[in-house]
Amino acid sequence: MKRRDLLKISALAGLAATTTHASADSCAGDGTPAQFIPKKPADAKPLDNELQKYPKCPYCGMDRQEHHRSRMLVQYSDDLTDGVCSIHCLSLSLGVNIDREPKNIWGPDYGAATEPRPLAPVDTLIYLIGADLKHAMTKKSKHSFASASVAKEFQAKHGGTLGNFNDALRESYLGMADDVAMIRKNREERRKRAAEAKKS
Repeated sequence: MKRRDLLKISALAGLAATTTHASADSCAGDGTPAQFIPKKPADAKPLDNELQKYPKCPYCGMDRQEHHRSRMLVQYSDDLTDGVCSIHCLSLSLGVNIDREPKNIWGPDYGAATEPRPLAPVDTLIYLIGADLKHAMTKKSKHSFASASVAKEFQAKHGGTLGNFNDALRESYLGMADDVAMIRKNREERRKRAAEAKKS
């Protein structure tokens, strides 16, 4: 993985990274962006039992087992780890941890037949971007495949363009405004349905 390129892309989040050290030094707990530092203990082997250790996405609360086809895992250089539901939430993690260098990032092999989908290093994966396949937390799907031939089969059936992890991450940042608007709308509709169900 080209870490320097990865960090350049994560800077697209537009976060005020210059306050990171000041916030972290002045506050041992919460404080922007220190409040977003991964809360789990340092983990030298994050892949071991990852769904048990990281069952919920810390950014949206979604169940990672349920969304195993899109889940991701990032281990930073200090071994703090974020287990997230999707590349959308991975982009949030990378943006708010701008001074924490990613050591490893893993994504799922969408084309695998096993459940949960196995994770692999993102720099070994091929991404199918913008296919008509459902994806967590985003309007524009970004599914990863371990096999180029399988990715091309899905592309033939569902459209989209092939790229690498950095291409998919860039699209996540570029689509963030639309994705957040969609997520807010969906959650508001769920709240309304839940309120109506309580009344009846």
